Amino acid sequence: MTTNIKTLTAAAVLAAALGLAGCAADSGSSGMPMNHGSSGPMSSAMPDASSDHNQPDIMFSQMMMPHHAQAVEMSDIILAKPGVPAPVASLATRIKEAQAPEIEQMRGWLEDWKVPTMMDDHSGHGGGMGGMVDEDGISRLKAAEGTDAARLFLEQMIGHHEGAIDMAQQEIGAGKYPATVQLARDIVKAQEAEITEMKQLLTTL
Repeated sequence: MTTNIKTLTAAAVLAAALGLAGCAADSGSSGMPMNHGSSGPMSSAMPDASSDHNQPDIMFSQMMMPHHAQAVEMSDIILAKPGVPAPVASLATRIKEAQAPEIEQMRGWLEDWKVPTMMDDHSGHGGGMGGMVDEDGISRLKAAEGTDAARLFLEQMIGHHEGAIDMAQQEIGAGKYPATVQLARDIVKAQEAEITEMKQLLTTL
């Protein structure tokens, strides 16, 4: 694969988050990421044991929102290009139509839980989430044309989907809020199928 896809897995990120969550009561703000525009650490929003959601639910939603947002951005880039093969354009449209509403769904949960929707260390391209495409990769996608653009999009999106699946599987194993866990299951199912489709499309380009 010729893309510059970052390989840091979300499993490590969430494992670290779970460890920090366990010691937050003793350590206060140490190690916990700060949210955009907030004067307090994420640990101040930690749910208690009686809550209907837990810290993995929060972390999953906070990380998956920008992860999805980049997939929508990449889809917009490829859909704006002339000469992209119709099956690839169709896939990009479906990715955008599926993930944009999920972003709003996760935003709603975070607002209901009264926690920040973003964290500083996950801002911008790359972040700490598996499969995120870095600035150079996005620039190359913007510059590519026709079939070359379609091929690059598929290669990048396969890695992007793999990162999302890692994150979703961590939520399935550690999450508490039923709707969030169900979304994670839906993401795994949909994106595994799309990875298979994208690999097949690559053989035709």
